[in-house]
Amino acid sequence: MIRKKPPSTVKGVMSKPVITIEKGRSVREAAELMSEKKVGSIVVIHENKPVGIVTERDIVERIVAEDLSASDMRMNDIMSKSLVTAKGDMSIIEAIRLMQRKKIRRLMVIENKKLKGIVTQRDLLRALAFHVVISFRPLLELG
Repeated sequence: MIRKKPPSTVKGVMSKPVITIEKGRSVREAAELMSEKKVGSIVVIHENKPVGIVTERDIVERIVAEDLSASDMRMNDIMSKSLVTAKGDMSIIEAIRLMQRKKIRRLMVIENKKLKGIVTQRDLLRALAFHVVISFRPLLELG
């Protein structure tokens, strides 16, 4: 039986490449891209640097619920500007604690000042659950 070692750092569970869009593009374009790529968030960039993030929830609350035109609104109008970042070698536990402290669900993974990936709460919890299963495997195999 092959024993797979569970990832212990953010780099091991992050999604890449990150789906991005320029800050001046329309919310409609972002929604189409998110739908096409099947992602729940999109990183907003300016001059190839991350400057914000927009989630499905942002679009619903700030555009749909307000009955605004997604074609007329720009990404920089609705994006969350406070990006919280992590390095790839950050442990899963540290990342979970950071997300809890900041009350966020996504972290941008930055290496050498470049956006390398994105990690969600779900990614981290799935990896943590894998660690739990692996640690209990010897006990389960005894029975």
